[in-house]
This record gives sequence, C-alpha cells and structure tokens, in this order.
Amino acid sequence: MAQKKAFPLRLDQGTYDALVRWADSDLRSLNGQIEYLLRDALRRAKRLPPDPHEESEE
Repeated sequence: MAQKKAFPLRLDQGTYDALVRWADSDLRSLNGQIEYLLRDALRRAKRLPPDPHEESEE
C-alpha cells in the first residue's frame, strides 16, 4: 500500500455536513469519501495514472 500524507483541511460547516451525509449514505468514513471524490476527479481529468487493479471502463 502506498504511504499516505496527512494534512489539515478546512471546510465550511455546510460543506462538511453535506460530505458527512454523503459518506454515511455510501458507507464510507468522511476521510474515505473525500479521498474517493478527489481520486475520481483526478481520474476523470486524466491527471492520475490508471490504477492497475481497476478494470478498464472501455
């Protein structure tokens, strides 16, 4: 597993609350949800190398 980097993240209360609800509905932790959303955005923008463990979407 790749080493992870920790850093503080400041969010306004509304954004935080919305992310917590979304994470809960997806059965993820808040941290896991934020990481998922960031990786998905990076993948869609083609700014992240494809994960060799994921199936191709073609």
